[in-house]
Amino acid sequence: MDTNLPVSTQPRVVIVGCGFGGLRLAKSLRDAPVQVVVIDRNNYHNFQPLLYQVATGALEADSIAYPIRKIFAGQKNFFYRMADVQRVDTASNTVHTSVGDIHYDYLVLATGSLTNFFGIESLEKNAMQIKSIPNALNLRSFIFQNFEKALLTENPEEKQALMNIVVVGGGPTGVEISGSLAEMRKHVLPKDYPELDLGKMKIILVEAGAELLGPMSVKSQQDAMRYMQELGVEVRLNTHIKGYENCRAYYSETDFIPTENLIWAAGVNGAAVPGIPAELVARNKRINVNQWNQVEGLPNVFAIGDVANMVTEEMPRGLPMLAPVAQQQAELLGDNLQRLIKGQAPVPFVYKNKGVMAIVSRNKAVVDLPNDVHFSGIFGWFTWLFVHLMTLVGFRNKVVAFVDWAFSYFSSDQALRLIIRPFSRRDVKDDQGKKKAEHATSTPQYNPTPPAIQTPAA
Repeated sequence: MDTNLPVSTQPRVVIVGCGFGGLRLAKSLRDAPVQVVVIDRNNYHNFQPLLYQVATGALEADSIAYPIRKIFAGQKNFFYRMADVQRVDTASNTVHTSVGDIHYDYLVLATGSLTNFFGIESLEKNAMQIKSIPNALNLRSFIFQNFEKALLTENPEEKQALMNIVVVGGGPTGVEISGSLAEMRKHVLPKDYPELDLGKMKIILVEAGAELLGPMSVKSQQDAMRYMQELGVEVRLNTHIKGYENCRAYYSETDFIPTENLIWAAGVNGAAVPGIPAELVARNKRINVNQWNQVEGLPNVFAIGDVANMVTEEMPRGLPMLAPVAQQQAELLGDNLQRLIKGQAPVPFVYKNKGVMAIVSRNKAVVDLPNDVHFSGIFGWFTWLFVHLMTLVGFRNKVVAFVDWAFSYFSSDQALRLIIRPFSRRDVKDDQGKKKAEHATSTPQYNPTPPAIQTPAA
């Protein structure tokens, strides 16, 4: 299939993925003497930090998504193709996609990350995740579907499992969705389900490490734990979920938590694209890059953001998988690409840590800034709201999110409790006659990054 991209005398920069890094890079090349081609399987940019609010009904999906073509309207050197990237051929400088082959002069991989289930098949098959808008909508429907089922069953064990929610992973995503669910249990569910004894509903946050919010300061960790306890969230530290089946989340061979709702927020891998030599891909599926994001041994191939494994003296395990890292790398790479075109030497990347933050619930958030500055509570909450509001793409999205947040704050309610698209788990062992091997990752079709398709044998 012909992708109908115009022939240009200018170098073609192909960017795979329009997340935080890909979006910023394409924008930075607006006035550069290049042709910019963005490939993404979705036609929208997704603001992932607010996915949990879509999952819990605080925001609608279109409040955190924005059409790619609209973002770049007026950028004359920009072209977009909606496609799955199947593999990269670095020998012929070609990206093989579901809509045809695309030649590149420079290739930038900004494919983000995929959920890491650590090889536990039962979790990969049955757990819910929050990596994309469809994931979040599925989770929202699934939770409310289970409450509807809880109204109908007379079996107390089944009712308990339908109401219990287990969140695995004590990082920002796990903490944020646990706090949001606790708020929903307090303010929303009693109005909708007065027939249920919600005092028996448990929200359990499970973390394999010794503290919540591991990368943040000790003070933030302590504040987050205190907030969780105030909200009635049961936190289990130093606990590993080893399997999940038959509504049982096992943390040992015999001990389990009864739940129909297990949300997996425990880890991610880089979304490396097939075709990159295996020796260039680290254990966590991130692609090894040098100090200007060039893939080692491939002079015209670059990687930025979550998929890039840039090791420094300060961070021997690689830079953190955070949006600011991707955005800063994109800004510098935009300049470096223009330097390379002019025959100039690229400038090394230096990450400027502007701080990290996590929201727990209304009036409760933790913020760490450089130079050991920490604050929390309502001031941290307002800071979190402001930063995320300003970072949303599109004026309409900012206004809608602000109005929804204001409504939720003053009414203690979340109006988006609609089961528009009922969800049921699919069995990866027998999905329309396909083999289990074809579902080695059971949910990438819902992830905005290209799937990890195996390269066909020659």
